[in-house]
Amino acid sequence: MRLITLDDFIDTYFKIIQRGSGFFLSKFTFNKENRTKSAFDNTSFISSYFWSIPKVQERWNVFVSGNKNTNYLEYLTTNFLKDKTNLKLLSLGSGICNREIELAKHSTIFKEVVCVDIAENLLQIAAKNAIENNVTNIKFINKNIDDFEFDENEFDIVFFKSSLHHFDKIDTFLPGKIKHTLKSNGLLIINEFVGATRHQFSKKQITAINEAISIIPKKFRTRYKSKLTKNKYRGVGVLRMILADPSECIDSESIMPTIHKHYKTIIEKPYGGNLLMSVLRDISHHFYTLDDEKEAILEKLFLLEDTYMKNNPSDLVFGIYENKK
Repeated sequence: MRLITLDDFIDTYFKIIQRGSGFFLSKFTFNKENRTKSAFDNTSFISSYFWSIPKVQERWNVFVSGNKNTNYLEYLTTNFLKDKTNLKLLSLGSGICNREIELAKHSTIFKEVVCVDIAENLLQIAAKNAIENNVTNIKFINKNIDDFEFDENEFDIVFFKSSLHHFDKIDTFLPGKIKHTLKSNGLLIINEFVGATRHQFSKKQITAINEAISIIPKKFRTRYKSKLTKNKYRGVGVLRMILADPSECIDSESIMPTIHKHYKTIIEKPYGGNLLMSVLRDISHHFYTLDDEKEAILEKLFLLEDTYMKNNPSDLVFGIYENKK
């Protein structure tokens, strides 16, 4: 476990450049919930993260659906749930609810979509978007999960969209509250980071990340909103992870073992992230639009990650699991 690293100081510097001093100062509070909220409150921030790259999204689509133009939600609604009706779905840690609104548009499938999040400003934006899209079968609840009532056998689906890795004590949460509120044979659906807790990656993974960084020409390694280049990845310190967001990957490596123990696997689609997440952080903006050179670089990165995944579990997983009661 790494308590603190040089990258902690480097990343903090660039966070201030990219997101402003107010975001940085918001971390200096003893209130864990407020620090967590601040991680998601800057809705005007233009992300430089790797998941914004269209070529990466196409790659993920192929892993999940087999078609670069079909994302996991389309795969879910047009393939897996196409014959279902009157479902009630609960999304925990729903954020701005873009995906939940898309699901709710399938009104013949979903009777009601319930979104729960601690960030009130994000839910306000979500509610406005729902109205603009004429979506009425969706409800927004601004609560901490500890204060939410998990009624027994209430939901057909519990959905986690990059939020489950923010929950602690996974080995009691999933077989406890989640199984309790899911109907018999109800579905747990995740699209999640399931890698190392607090991003405490192994030396092997860090070596592979740096190998990938080294194949990117220097001109494509200048960091977002900066002229400084990204040259090496040294890992993340636990102290900064806790200060930045106490909930970030707090028990992420427990997710897959717990699901496999307490739920029946229906569909499980690993789609990587082991290298790309750390390699492209802060330099993703170079690859939003592509020419032949940049596309070739991405293909090399994809090949390196594919090779790594042959002998290592994926950090990102889309999965559908059946409740076993």
